[in-house]
Amino acid sequence: MPSSDDQQRSDFFWPSYVDLMTSLFIIMLVLFVYSFKLFRDREESQKRLLGELKVKAQELEQIQRIRESLRRLEGDYFRYDPQNERYELRVDVQFKAGRDEIQEQYKPALLRAGRLLQERLRAIQTTLPVRYLVIVEGMAARYPQGDPRNQREEQSTYQLSYRRALNLSNFWQQNGLRFGQDRTVELIIGGSGFFGTGRYAGRREGDNKRFLIQIIPKIGKVATETVRAR
Repeated sequence: MPSSDDQQRSDFFWPSYVDLMTSLFIIMLVLFVYSFKLFRDREESQKRLLGELKVKAQELEQIQRIRESLRRLEGDYFRYDPQNERYELRVDVQFKAGRDEIQEQYKPALLRAGRLLQERLRAIQTTLPVRYLVIVEGMAARYPQGDPRNQREEQSTYQLSYRRALNLSNFWQQNGLRFGQDRTVELIIGGSGFFGTGRYAGRREGDNKRFLIQIIPKIGKVATETVRAR
């Protein structure tokens, strides 16, 4: 017969063994639940990532389609500028010093170019909602280097260049080109004065008495296409 000591040890072992097994079961259960949660989280994360990649692919497809459509601007009135990655108007619009009026000899070509621009924007077919910012930016030419008027009149040239851009917008509107009334187009008028991108330098400083036209398609975060009017 087993002794009383053996009986006591046996009575102590089995409850401890059961407690150990129970603890291990609980630990394994917790680890299983935690691993399952990590798996589901990773699965959901992958689904979100695939969804985002699909959206980006759709946006890229639309961007390519927009770029292909804007390439149709090239011809008699527009050309592509690879250095600045934008389109520019072939019409060499110039303003008299300190004046904002568009001279008559430039108006027929500007009107035809405006109509072409409107037609191309309306012809672009996309499966996603797209809006376009059409920015008309006036510019001004600096005086010769060292002339004190460059500093004295710096602020006033912003107003001058703005009025030049506004006159172009008004000219288009007077001839039925109402970009700002199109739900897919938002027209912005601005003036960069003596500053801005795409300026001429040196002996061609006087050619900066002009305006720029930029077209920015908006599909989430997208690249920029621009059109420059010289």
